[in-house]
Amino acid sequence: MRSRNGNFNFSLRLCTIILFNSLALSASEYLISYKYVVKDATLYNETLLVSKAMTKCEGNPQEEFILQNNSEENLKKLISKNPEEFLEYIHKLGLHVNHDEKTINLQNSYTTILTLKTTCFKVDFNDNFATIAPLK
Repeated sequence: MRSRNGNFNFSLRLCTIILFNSLALSASEYLISYKYVVKDATLYNETLLVSKAMTKCEGNPQEEFILQNNSEENLKKLISKNPEEFLEYIHKLGLHVNHDEKTINLQNSYTTILTLKTTCFKVDFNDNFATIAPLK
């Protein structure tokens, strides 16, 4: 059925496509890596590196994660306000585990390193929350 001003369905589809593309293009891409080192049951080092991607990342967004946001545009500051939730999320993504154990003169020592290799994330900042999704 046609409306008086032309094909309404076509106009609606076109507006929807433009809206979704503008939302997808407004999201920023960030490179995030994480390293956690435990030596003899003591936290030795923890490093979270966040940088804005200089080139477009390839891949499709995977399971997204939502953080509460109070109009913050800096991803590293936003993550530092909610570290437990974000670290739990990247643990679910999968970390590379390297464990080394040595026994010398009946003395046991070990080192465990958890690593999230540099991964591209698509981040969309809104007024009340930020949506973070890894690209794979």
